[in-house]
Amino acid sequence: MIRLIIDTMGGDNSPGANIEGALNALADNPDLHIIFTGDEEVIKRHVSGQGLADASRIDIVHAPDVITGEDKPTDAIRMKKESSMMKGIRLLRENDDADGMVSTGATGSLVAAATVRIGRIRGLHRPAFCPILPTMDGRIVGVCDSGANVDCSPEQLVEFSIMGSMYMKAAFGIENPRIALLNIGTESEKGDALHKEAYKLIAKVHGDNFVGNMEGRDLLSGRYDLVVCDGFSGNIMVKTTEGTALSLLKKIKSDIYSSGIYKFGALFLKKMFEEEKEFMNYQNYGGSVLLGTEKIIVKGHGSSNSTAVRRCVEQAVTMKKNGLNEMIRAGIEEWKEKADALSREE
Repeated sequence: MIRLIIDTMGGDNSPGANIEGALNALADNPDLHIIFTGDEEVIKRHVSGQGLADASRIDIVHAPDVITGEDKPTDAIRMKKESSMMKGIRLLRENDDADGMVSTGATGSLVAAATVRIGRIRGLHRPAFCPILPTMDGRIVGVCDSGANVDCSPEQLVEFSIMGSMYMKAAFGIENPRIALLNIGTESEKGDALHKEAYKLIAKVHGDNFVGNMEGRDLLSGRYDLVVCDGFSGNIMVKTTEGTALSLLKKIKSDIYSSGIYKFGALFLKKMFEEEKEFMNYQNYGGSVLLGTEKIIVKGHGSSNSTAVRRCVEQAVTMKKNGLNEMIRAGIEEWKEKADALSREE
């Protein structure tokens, strides 16, 4: 049985979307057990309203407090111990049979709490976020890191490449992910000292799976399965891409309604527009996994609806079943051995 903790608070649509999404995932996964943290009475009302056939796979832990985006992460960890997020983290740390946690709450507090309370995989410098975006050829691309680490070393970017590639294998079945390094040009000599050194190291670790540098405009091209970057650049790239897609859809809709002829023509393209809207809807692609912690952490977007939360839960289930953390541990150990060998050669 896979046991996942669901933080029901903190998101724009919490607790309803969090509870409904988790219950939908529970119905589809007979080997899943859910532990909800949050206001007990509110959770019970939502659960009873779903009419579940098997309520024995649900536990509720009362947590009356909420961590918000305005809370300073260090203060939230110390002062809001009765919050749904911190109670969930505590349960995850103290129970060996608890496999992971899904939250749509404050990102900074979740990263800090997971790093400090759950801990990193041995040998790893820092955990990293890896969200998934759709590509123009109907596939997906991961971005690692997208906000957990603003300043990075070349060695940390190598670790991101290892964790990200293992994630793409374990969660999406991509056996040999095509890995790129985000840079200001595709030539190998491009970039600052950080990226030049990272380029050399990633090439040594991944061989032919490393396809070189990538410019930000090619993120959705379909030529890459994983893009490695520091959290500052990655976060800007992901949010700019999402914002551009949403703005473009709004512009098309506005243009259609500006003309009777356009409206008439749009009737024949209605199905296509609906398909494109679903294709670019981030709610359909789950959450951003925090790679590198001792247990699975999935961070859903703050505005996640029930569909997005359901995808987050399904991501966590798949990663546990496929042994993602074990794969990351083995990959990091292998990299450390290679790094030691390289340093001896020098």
